[in-house]
Amino acid sequence: MYFLLYKPYLMLSQFSREGDKQTLADLDFDFPTDVYPVGRLDADSEGLLLLTNDKQLNHRLLNPKFKHNRTYYVQVDGTLTDEACQQLSEGVTIAVDGKPYHSLPATAVVMNEPNLPERNPPIRYRAAIPTSWVSISLHEGKNRQVRKMTAAVGFPTLRLVRWAIESLTADGMAPGQVRELSRAEVLQGLRLK
Repeated sequence: MYFLLYKPYLMLSQFSREGDKQTLADLDFDFPTDVYPVGRLDADSEGLLLLTNDKQLNHRLLNPKFKHNRTYYVQVDGTLTDEACQQLSEGVTIAVDGKPYHSLPATAVVMNEPNLPERNPPIRYRAAIPTSWVSISLHEGKNRQVRKMTAAVGFPTLRLVRWAIESLTADGMAPGQVRELSRAEVLQGLRLK
């Protein structure tokens, strides 16, 4: 079984309880008991999450040797420069498990504000400080990597939305919405035919 979810902001990417935080169990959807998320999004991130009971697919998507593309729409503090995008594209040094790590080359492109669902609560608005949007596509997924990368080039992340996993996208989805897919749709969307 295969499900795409637009994970809401401040929800944990798990079914088990952790304090008073919302989890996937709080969604208005009855997932089968053997279905789990492939990977995760931090509570303060939102967007596309794939859930499945397909252990082979889970292994293929989580094992770093099978690189797959994930695209994030990122709102940052300040007006992003071409130089910062170039640095993001070439890879930047961030801390991973307390050690310096140079991220793999990525694709980073300044973009107009995307048509996304409203976030609840909304991003703080400060008239004197502009924000900008960048699309970042990665083939790796270190803990809080995108946030660390934008901070490393001087533009802290304000909002982070995983928009796509390969060609599977969150287009037309609302926070908390679940879409069931067939195996063929998932394999085609992930380019795993």
